[in-house]
Amino acid sequence: MPTLSRIAIYPLKSFDPQFVDETVVLANGALQNDRRFALVDSVGKFMNSKRTPLIHLLISDFNVESRTLSIRKRADDIQIQWDIDSQRTELERWFSEYFSTNVTLVEHDEGGFPDDDEAPGPTLLSTQTLESTASWFPGLTLDQMRLRMRANLEIDAADPFWEDRLYGSTADTVRPFRVGEVLFAGTNPCQRCVVPSRDPQTGEVWREFAREFADHRAAELPPWAARERFNHFYRLSVNTRLIGAGSGRIKVGDEVELIAQ
Repeated sequence: MPTLSRIAIYPLKSFDPQFVDETVVLANGALQNDRRFALVDSVGKFMNSKRTPLIHLLISDFNVESRTLSIRKRADDIQIQWDIDSQRTELERWFSEYFSTNVTLVEHDEGGFPDDDEAPGPTLLSTQTLESTASWFPGLTLDQMRLRMRANLEIDAADPFWEDRLYGSTADTVRPFRVGEVLFAGTNPCQRCVVPSRDPQTGEVWREFAREFADHRAAELPPWAARERFNHFYRLSVNTRLIGAGSGRIKVGDEVELIAQ
């Protein structure tokens, strides 16, 4: 049976991950502190890495407990740190200058700012899938593919693409699965954006990445995957939502159990 091997949360949407050994699943299905904060422009649009590759040029460390954000540009060794409550004005001014547009820092502590409001649970894929997809691109490592795909939950499974078992053949088909004490439903194979095609450190685009990825994905789609859920094959990882009400805890080492129907 697959087991949970890694948990990543992204305290500031689109910025660097933090890895934790255990976490709380909130009432809406999101992981505690995942995408709790975000930068938005003057009309409320997210300043994210889909929108600008400038984010790739920053190294960030967001300490939710101390409520401090540290930023360093990859081009130099100068690190800046702000207390986000007492120094928010300075923080917002720095990012506004960096992005050449006015931005503000917003916070939602009860569910964060998920990429998919209909499936706000954690995204999931396996280490074996990451290894397999990295092999499609000469020179790309497991860690580099991990940074490109930015999944919340990584599992250790017997086969690459094991997680393609976690969604049904139609959009309204629920495939329940349990991680530790929490019951999730896989909703769909995640549609990827421009971000996986970029080098995570430089933002440089691998221009044929999406096409090559889709060609390999179609050719290597496992027999247990619902092919009819792929209007295109530039899809990887599984979007999820919580089944039922309430919350629970998950931790590294928890078994991932597909519930028979």
